[in-house]
Amino acid sequence: MILTLSFDQQAVAAEARTAEDAGYDGVAVGEHLFFHGPHPNGFVALAAAAGATSRIRLLSSLTVLPLYPAALAAKLATTLDQVSGGRFDMGVGVGGEYPPEFEAAGVDVRERGARTDEALELMRALWQGGPVDFTGRFSRVPALSLSPGPVQPGGPPLWVGGRRPAAIRRAGRFGDVWMPYMYTPEQLTKSLGEVRAAAEEAGRDPAGIRGAVFCWGGVDGDAAHSRREVVDAVGAVYQQDFEPLADRYLLHGDPDRLVARAREYADAGADTLVFSPVGAGDRRREIVDLFTEAVLPRLTADR
Repeated sequence: MILTLSFDQQAVAAEARTAEDAGYDGVAVGEHLFFHGPHPNGFVALAAAAGATSRIRLLSSLTVLPLYPAALAAKLATTLDQVSGGRFDMGVGVGGEYPPEFEAAGVDVRERGARTDEALELMRALWQGGPVDFTGRFSRVPALSLSPGPVQPGGPPLWVGGRRPAAIRRAGRFGDVWMPYMYTPEQLTKSLGEVRAAAEEAGRDPAGIRGAVFCWGGVDGDAAHSRREVVDAVGAVYQQDFEPLADRYLLHGDPDRLVARAREYADAGADTLVFSPVGAGDRRREIVDLFTEAVLPRLTADR
């Protein structure tokens, strides 16, 4: 079970320590350069979390990879793997929900998929060690080596996120973990099979790819209140009405309902659930505390 940290960047270290003490397997941080509301930079926020913890895994959920020069992204990820002692997992997405951030970065949003694929190819090569001579459409590395290299052999595990067929193919080609969002358990099962088929086509071992799911959510003793709260909060993040989508894609309700839904995802192939709580300040802490006390132990006992 992985807990997404809040957007309060000054609270990242304390929240990560608390999550580690509570028994979570990992903490996660998403990112955007610009968006509808506040967002951190994932590499920097997770570096703060790394310095405050010693055991817990650190997941970027997700790094908007096409906004970075590929070699720079490889260097940042490698450095984070070093400072965390090999605890970094790199989640990758193409973004595109907010085109102005691509304009601000000088990147054509229409190229985001091609940029991401090329960046992943280059990063994998650099993480193998030794000089890399690479010429691509967007990147040129003239026989250079990353030094020091990553702590984890072959580099940080790659979690590929998304919802569309291109993301499924990308996960099959490059990913260690397929992590969709806004998916039902049934969609997860189907897509995980497609990812593994794509991996086999790419000459990779399909059995080596694990499943995960990213879920926005909340929990409350009053199930109806939780549903309203989650719908309103996620709708504000994405600037759309989530009322008709809530029961398919969002975690909400009392602790019993969350446990039941999480088990459905586990049965569908999710080895890991990434829980992204709604709310801010004291209210978010209340949601996290209830989840930690009434949901986490039951899911941990299932393993």
